[in-house]
Order: sequence, then structure tokens, then C-alpha cells
Amino acid sequence: MIIRRTLKRFVVTGFSLVVASAAAQSLPEMRMTPSEIRASALDNNQIGSSGLPGVHTKGIFGDPTKVGFYTILLFVPVHTTIQAHSHRDDRVATVVSGEWHLGYGNHFDAKSLKTLPPGSVYSEPGGDNHFARTDADPVIVEISGHGPTDTHYFDPKDDPKAREKN
Repeated sequence: MIIRRTLKRFVVTGFSLVVASAAAQSLPEMRMTPSEIRASALDNNQIGSSGLPGVHTKGIFGDPTKVGFYTILLFVPVHTTIQAHSHRDDRVATVVSGEWHLGYGNHFDAKSLKTLPPGSVYSEPGGDNHFARTDADPVIVEISGHGPTDTHYFDPKDDPKAREKN
């Protein structure tokens, strides 16, 4: 009987800790208009992006460099090709504007690109390589994941950071 009561206390205490932890991590209320997003001070520049010149990110929620949920907007200029790369975290993305051409694999392959118009959704599984391209229109993509995130190019020669060092 004593063991049963003690076990019950442990279970109740453990459940209470889980509930309290979940409550402490709940999302705050947030509403942002497009102009508020553009004016946001959460400009993460290259975090979670390809690192290419002209490509940048803007944080909407959370910090992609830290543990926890985050959402960023990825801005990609016209006629940009992003070589095969991966991120450590699983990510889900929605094309906000422009036509985004996306493919999966270790090397850029124009034949395997799928055209994703605004409203399209896709995934970037952690550790899986993907690549993309824009054509005549700039593209904005909203990406959500659980940080910290990073970017690793399949071929290190394609990494813009490596090119900057040379």
C-alpha cells in the first residue's frame, strides 16, 4: 500500500511538472501586419538561409540560433540559384510570394525542380539536402523550425562563407 501511494505521488508530481513546463512554454499573443514585419527589429540577416549575397532573412518569432520554435521570412532576389544544402532541424515552409523552384538531392538538378506558386507548402527534413532557384520574380518564403538551425552545403565549394574566406 505504501509503495502504491508513493508511486501515485511520483506520477502526480511528474504529470504536474510536465503540465507546468508546457504552460511556461506557451506561445505569447502576437499580431503583425506586413509593415510591422518589415519594420521589425528581429533582422537575423543570414541565419537559416543559404548565405548568398542578396538573400536575407527576417525573424518573425523566436530566435533561430537558440533552442526553441522559430519562424523566419526568407527573401530571395530574382535569378538566384541556391546549391544543395541542409539544415540540422526539421523545417516546414510556405511560399508567400513569387514562384519558388525547389528540389531535393545532393546536387542541383534543374530537371527535378518543382515549381511552387504562392500558397505552396513544403518540408526541409533535417539533414536532407535541397536546392532552389528563382526566375523573373523575387520570392518570399516563411520557414518554421525548432532551433538552433544552421546551413551546411553538400559541396563545401558552394558555401558562400567559404568563398568569402578565399
